Amino acid sequence: MVLHSELREVLNSMGEDVVGCLNRVAVVVGNTRAVVDIIRAVEGKVHTIQAEGLLSIRVVEGQVHIIQVVGLLTIRAVEDQVHITQVVGLLSINHVTIKDVVVHAPEVECHSHTMADLGGVVDVVFLQVHQEQFPSCTKPHMSNTKPRWFHQPHRELAHPLSLRRSGQVQQQFQQLATRDQSSTSQAIQIAPPSSKSVRFPLRPGKGTYGDRCIVKANHFFAELPDKDLHQYDVSITPEVTSRGVNRAVMFELVTLYRYSHLGGRLPAYDGRKSLYTAGPLPFASRTFEITLQDEEDSLGGGQGTQRRERLFRVVIKFAARADLHHLAMFLAGRQADAPQEALQVLDIVLRELPTTRYSPVGRSFYSPNLGRRQQLGEGLESWRDMSSTAFIEPLPVIDFVAQLLNRDISVRPLSDSDRVKIKKALRGVKVEVTHRGNMRRKYRISGLTSQATRELSFPVDDRGTVKTVVQYFLETYGFSIQHTTLPCLQVGNQQRPNYLPMEVCKIVEGQRYSKRLNEKQITALLKVTCQRPQERELDILRTVSHNAYHEDQYAQEFGIKIDERLASVEARVLPPPRLKYHDSGREKDVLPRVGQWNMMNKKMVNGGRVNNWACINFSRNVQDSAARGFCHELAIMCQISGMDFALEPVLPPLTARPEHVERALKARYQDAMNMLRPQGRELDLLIVILPDNNGSLYGDLKRICETDLGLVSQCCLTKHVFKMSKQYLANVALKINVKVGGRNTVLVDALTRRIPLVSDRPTIIFGADVTHPHPGEDSSPSIAAVVASQDWPEVTKYAGLVSAQAHRQELIQDLFKVWQDPHRGTVTGGMIKYGLIEMIHFYFPMELLISFKRATGQKPQRIIFYRDGVSEGQFYQVLLYELDAIRKACASLEPNYQPPVTFVVVQKRHHTRLFANNHNDQRTVDRSGNILPGTVVDSKICHPTEFDFYLCSHAGIQGTSRPAHYHVLWDENKFTADELQTLTNNLCYTYARCTRSVSIVPPAYYAHLAAFRARFYMEPETSDSGSMASGAATSRGLPPGVRSARVAGNVAVRPLPALKENVKRVMFYC
Repeated sequence: MVLHSELREVLNSMGEDVVGCLNRVAVVVGNTRAVVDIIRAVEGKVHTIQAEGLLSIRVVEGQVHIIQVVGLLTIRAVEDQVHITQVVGLLSINHVTIKDVVVHAPEVECHSHTMADLGGVVDVVFLQVHQEQFPSCTKPHMSNTKPRWFHQPHRELAHPLSLRRSGQVQQQFQQLATRDQSSTSQAIQIAPPSSKSVRFPLRPGKGTYGDRCIVKANHFFAELPDKDLHQYDVSITPEVTSRGVNRAVMFELVTLYRYSHLGGRLPAYDGRKSLYTAGPLPFASRTFEITLQDEEDSLGGGQGTQRRERLFRVVIKFAARADLHHLAMFLAGRQADAPQEALQVLDIVLRELPTTRYSPVGRSFYSPNLGRRQQLGEGLESWRDMSSTAFIEPLPVIDFVAQLLNRDISVRPLSDSDRVKIKKALRGVKVEVTHRGNMRRKYRISGLTSQATRELSFPVDDRGTVKTVVQYFLETYGFSIQHTTLPCLQVGNQQRPNYLPMEVCKIVEGQRYSKRLNEKQITALLKVTCQRPQERELDILRTVSHNAYHEDQYAQEFGIKIDERLASVEARVLPPPRLKYHDSGREKDVLPRVGQWNMMNKKMVNGGRVNNWACINFSRNVQDSAARGFCHELAIMCQISGMDFALEPVLPPLTARPEHVERALKARYQDAMNMLRPQGRELDLLIVILPDNNGSLYGDLKRICETDLGLVSQCCLTKHVFKMSKQYLANVALKINVKVGGRNTVLVDALTRRIPLVSDRPTIIFGADVTHPHPGEDSSPSIAAVVASQDWPEVTKYAGLVSAQAHRQELIQDLFKVWQDPHRGTVTGGMIKYGLIEMIHFYFPMELLISFKRATGQKPQRIIFYRDGVSEGQFYQVLLYELDAIRKACASLEPNYQPPVTFVVVQKRHHTRLFANNHNDQRTVDRSGNILPGTVVDSKICHPTEFDFYLCSHAGIQGTSRPAHYHVLWDENKFTADELQTLTNNLCYTYARCTRSVSIVPPAYYAHLAAFRARFYMEPETSDSGSMASGAATSRGLPPGVRSARVAGNVAVRPLPALKENVKRVMFYC
């Protein structure tokens, strides 16, 4: 027996003699829990009893027999028989040429290749085989030839899948595009076909690099229950969509029948279909009838006095026993997959009490009593949990409208725009009436009346008697309406509208405001949420104490105990990287201190050239002399910083009105080019002075410059023109330099080729993000952006592409595209392909590209892909789709070109916070009181087995720092924990726009900036903030109009104007 830890070393040490040594010899691998790679030619038998992890077997001329595979099994070039008893994960078999392949895959009924939910998955490429017919299978065989077959699991049946030789199937398979080994020596894993067949990389050990320390996290250790948990299915008739109503029904049921019918059990209910108990109920199935009084009247005319009652029929039926054993195994690292059912039970139990106490919003709970309410303006206020969000103030509607319009509404009538604003703000809001004493019926607003209250009338009986609203309220309730010129609120439905005067309505407390906040409201909300770390930690502890989990009757019922102390976790502080600046400066390099440094005595490592520039001033408060003076000072700062920058513009500054932005830009550009074009020169830069409040001007300007004129621009606000601080000018110089193709700084380790798995061979680093429209913008597309490094080994310059896609679509649609061209036939392209080509083009003239590639193969030999904006629930979907797009893009450039890929998700939208173990120890905190930049955590609060970590790469400025969470979903480059953590941290010091380390890795940051910029390229369907609403992008290599045909729902995604070639090659988005 050869142990897994020795197998690779033994086989490799034998070299070419391995064939002779192992001829007709059985290689037996015992219980493999790591990675076994039999990479040489084996002519005997390979027999693996159990493989947990990755087992890769190549060039086997005998028999392969595996009892069980848990993970990924890859077998290539087997010339005899492959026999697998059980597959749990992904089986990939290539080039079996003689006998047969027998796979006893549990829960597989037949060979249907159309299903995506897999228990055992077979991925077969280039087999000379025949599919055995199954009598029960009604699906067509090989109706759609694909490089993968999907097998649907069936719980009742477990048929073996047998594949045998067939000339027809062989011919079909040979038509497929194979993706075999890379030109590198790396083992390339085929992109998995479904979420069930993929296993995220296991943690390659914990990191050890850096200074060790202890930090506290806002995670609290829980003691798992040792209870006999039971799950019951719940059916409520008539069915309602509101969880609140369902919970009210179940609360009433438990109140009435807990001791008489439920055996004293206190069940936990998810508000939908599942109920959990700590022990069995005294029945397997039972029906209850529950009556609720309806607090919300969505129909009535307001005349009745009897509150409507609703009868519900509730059926509770035993479903299964909920086993927490697998959760304990998962937390101990002995099980790969998180047991979702067990986690769901705990989540439901612990959410029961907060749901009754607080206002649930998604995964969070908010309360006006946790901290102080803060007004945000226009009728909104902030409520807190450990974050804050906006709620509608429980004001009388009259007061809410006055705040919304910021004026006394009794002075003058409402304008049409006022009505639109009120209707938009109040639609869907729940109100209660105040004119009927203690009977406070609730209604949901559906709109406003087009007429004023004094003009409204309605029939009061079947004889056609009509009364005005004013008359009705006076006669029925003795209420005299004062604001008769205002419209009424319309509640109920359109067929039977119900009119309520604004002054008799008050907004119900606890309604979250889900629409877009304006800038003033955002500023006010940020002030509320901005807490120093020590204050936030105390706030968290107070909240936990207030929740009193030790007194929680649900926690007690289920035996869950929550530690009320913050979790102490081991951490390390990674050192900052040394940064290189130009040798002509007094300081040629710098070692940042606490995440920051400055440009004093330093020059940009590669200063850009700006020989020809112009200035346009759109601010009426800035005189021509002030504009000239500001531009001159900025030009001097660019020179001091290391740029080759002309001190004088090609034309004097032009002053123009904001509403004439397009005319002014095009005229000034044409004037400049009339001077420069005869000399063979181009306009390099446009400096623009904007008013402090400029509405849509900024977006219009960027759209025209970058998609129409092909011109990079630098905008400066009026307030900075007058202040003209050296720090501001230095920061603007950094942005200008990268916009014109320069570099500000690079890692010393990059220049000295000392970055593991980056410096040793050409490596391209991608960043990708998708930004979605704001709530309420139902038709706007989502914007995808991808950036790619262009300057190996420095990896600091990133070219960017943008694309619009279907509304709120997270998968990036245009990473790889195929279309038919009438002249060229099948054409491929897309964002990834463009990025790969551009990396090559950056180095090599086109005429040398073919010969250079043929001689050296010098193209990206590694891909590192940082993907931002993906939630945990989307991991599988995003990886499967986008990794496949990367694979296809590479293969389209050159057959068998498959550089190894590392795919890392970057997450910022989480609630984890890290605190110093001792806030008074100045050695462990920065000036804001936050943990030091470079603090990394990869244990306890991380995944038990997968490769993830938290990294706080930036120094805090105000508030409590939020660490970024990095989760590796695919890793063919085989990074160690130290290598990936150090690379990620060091890259955070190369962000171009400032002399500080940033909170997320720059390529992901740049992708976010590029996606945000692309919103300005949409045609001006402007919102009140000035940002637009969208379309699609045409990038190089894609024909105009290809993306305009894509449809989002029933609405075609309109094309974005294409970026000009000279713009997309520089960091225009900075």
